Amino acid sequence: MDFTIAGMLAVDGLTNGAIYALLGLATVMVFAVTRVIFIPQGEFVAFGALTLAMFLNRTIPGTVWLLLIMAIVVALQELTASIRTGASLRTLSRATLTPLLVPLVLCGLSAWLAPRDIPMWSQVLLSLALVTAMGPLLYRLAYQSLESSTPLVLLIVSVGVHFALTGLALLFFGPEGYRNPSFWDERFAVAGIPFSGQALIIFGAALVFIILLWFFFGNTLSGKALRATAINRNGARLMGISSNTAGQLTFTLAAFIGALSGLLIGPTTTVLFDSGFLIGLKGFVAAVIAGLASYPGALVVALGVGLVEAFSSFWASAFKEVVVFALILPALWLRSRHAVDDEEDH
Repeated sequence: MDFTIAGMLAVDGLTNGAIYALLGLATVMVFAVTRVIFIPQGEFVAFGALTLAMFLNRTIPGTVWLLLIMAIVVALQELTASIRTGASLRTLSRATLTPLLVPLVLCGLSAWLAPRDIPMWSQVLLSLALVTAMGPLLYRLAYQSLESSTPLVLLIVSVGVHFALTGLALLFFGPEGYRNPSFWDERFAVAGIPFSGQALIIFGAALVFIILLWFFFGNTLSGKALRATAINRNGARLMGISSNTAGQLTFTLAAFIGALSGLLIGPTTTVLFDSGFLIGLKGFVAAVIAGLASYPGALVVALGVGLVEAFSSFWASAFKEVVVFALILPALWLRSRHAVDDEEDH
């Protein structure tokens, strides 16, 4: 292996690592606020890439129908809950219409614009909006009623949600794979190491979003509310912070991160209905090695995971996934040793 090949592998690894970093941050965030080990994070990645691909083909994305079904089911749930509590007609109407309003607007706009020749940036924004709107609906459907359950129960639910979303993705998107066009086709070289404009976009988008996420958690009321919920759920409730609202906002951010990751990775790999699982799992590996608690740790480890994957694909391409997922074993062993030592101390 010469310097040029090593440089190319490093660029490829860091490019993928930037995507894994976003997914790792989302996994840490969801677990910190809701205690949910969010296995289906990768499904949002696939939905984002496939939604844009169908817009580019001038067809109505399957995301429209999936979002509409989720919104209707949530509206029926809210209506039933309001009737049981004997709410007034005004409250019943508001409870029913609130979860329907944004999805109906997005679905109608998407159905109207999909067959038309609109700029790609409009299709990107619509794809982001459609997938992001799924986040709070998914939390309401699968997790909100179980917010007081143990992490093990929430993990089992996450596995079930993953299989359900994978099956729905096959139904609404079909088995075909899509590879989206690059956002920037330019090619560059530094010290003889080539890299693409798409790689720069991935790095730039990941960096900008991480900075915005840092600003959100540190300088906005909603971000501080999420931090408070992550630190002490009961204390946050006593201060008037709704755990349901915090969970829905967290899942909204997670869905946005997943959709953004899907749009970024779509031009670099062929995405199928079930491709998101492996992509999301690599972000999950970074989050677990970071202890599901450290945002900077997840960021650094994710870049390392990308590098390990890239160099493994050169030395042992048939075992690159095995090498990547094996990284989690030493971390789990070390954490189990620390847990044993802490029990012995007590």
